[in-house]
Amino acid sequence: MQMEEKQALDAFGALSQETRLQMVRALVIAGPDGMAAGAVGEAVGASSSSASFHLSHLERAGLVQSRRAARSIIYSANHESLSGLVAFLMRDCCQGHPEVCAPAAATDCCSPVAVVEAIDG
Repeated sequence: MQMEEKQALDAFGALSQETRLQMVRALVIAGPDGMAAGAVGEAVGASSSSASFHLSHLERAGLVQSRRAARSIIYSANHESLSGLVAFLMRDCCQGHPEVCAPAAATDCCSPVAVVEAIDG
């Protein structure tokens, strides 16, 4: 499904706050297993009430998803939505000139070096 402008604006709005951006990055790094809400807050230096507020905002924007596991709520990045956001940005980038988008498309985000750089910031 192609992301529409309204969805992109909601996602960008959610990501335009430092704590929420850090949370999404932490959840991307955590992978599909995700992290408990408290662990996400701890990872970014947010109190539990602040973490809940920010995670709820990210979930409403469709960037993260949650599931209950016993007494914890586990959050994980919504990779489909994040990919849709990137695709939204890149959709019209080349206008028939693929070399314009080649540097962005060639980013090796999954190499071990890229993962370590993402963690180290």
